[in-house]
Amino acid sequence: MLPLPELTAENTAFWTGGERGELMIALCDACGKAVHPPQLLCPACGSQQVAPRAMAGTGTIHTFTVNHQPWLPDMAVPFVLAVVDLDDAPGVRVTTRMIDCDPQAVRIGQRVTIAFEQSGDVWLPLWRPIAEGEAA
Repeated sequence: MLPLPELTAENTAFWTGGERGELMIALCDACGKAVHPPQLLCPACGSQQVAPRAMAGTGTIHTFTVNHQPWLPDMAVPFVLAVVDLDDAPGVRVTTRMIDCDPQAVRIGQRVTIAFEQSGDVWLPLWRPIAEGEAA
């Protein structure tokens, strides 16, 4: 089992939004900037008016790597770690594991959609490819 993040006032919405099927990203109500990783203050304008909002849960692979090393005894390999640019949160990139895909078929620029995996109180955001012709 992978170590899980500690839930804090700043990050709880992000790590638990998957229970409702929602990718929660903090947005500043004062300037509109997406704030990720989540913080209580906007790094752009200093406002304390930062609150989590549900995102569409779609994006594009910015970069990726295929991991072949089983870092833990029961870790299945190979798997893909990807950095995803979110469609509706400009400047936000989420590092994540890809699922439901052939690691050799993943490519930069590929369209992806969110999926979640529960682990204790945390809902891990994972991504899967959007098939051609599939609605996001």
